[in-house]
Amino acid sequence: MSLFDFFEWLGNTPWSIGLHESRYAFLVVLTVHVLTLTVFVGTAVVVDLRLLGAMLTRVPASEVLSRLLPLSGAGLAVMLASGALLFYAAPLVRYQNVFFRFKMAALALAMANAWVFHRTAYRHVAVWDRDPVPPRGVRLAAAVSLALWASIITAGRMMAYQDYWFN
Repeated sequence: MSLFDFFEWLGNTPWSIGLHESRYAFLVVLTVHVLTLTVFVGTAVVVDLRLLGAMLTRVPASEVLSRLLPLSGAGLAVMLASGALLFYAAPLVRYQNVFFRFKMAALALAMANAWVFHRTAYRHVAVWDRDPVPPRGVRLAAAVSLALWASIITAGRMMAYQDYWFN
């Protein structure tokens, strides 16, 4: 069975059809997705700007992260769950959308970037915690994060307009 066949089958399940055709459920899931995206990205931007040395430079980086990461993590969890439901509502349509594929690739890169940051540079936070401008590797991770999240949001918005671009 190919991915196409699997997503075609998934899109024809009763729950997928029900979610896609629901007058309110799909809109509620979409609203939750957008709202939790704003929570996640809002907190991520503050963290990234601190790691770039562009704001909150008098506050230790570890304090900014310890206060915002729980909120950011909750936003990410709900955002991913609601995004999975949005995919489930029309899997074949999403699978065939070039902007969706780009968004998923950028999301995977953003998650990898965060994982690498926490496994490398953040392990040595005590060394640079109070520096107004952190080391180059930390700033690079923050800049990559900002660029990837801007790309993810842009691709998410462009998904609705694929037909205008490619037809």
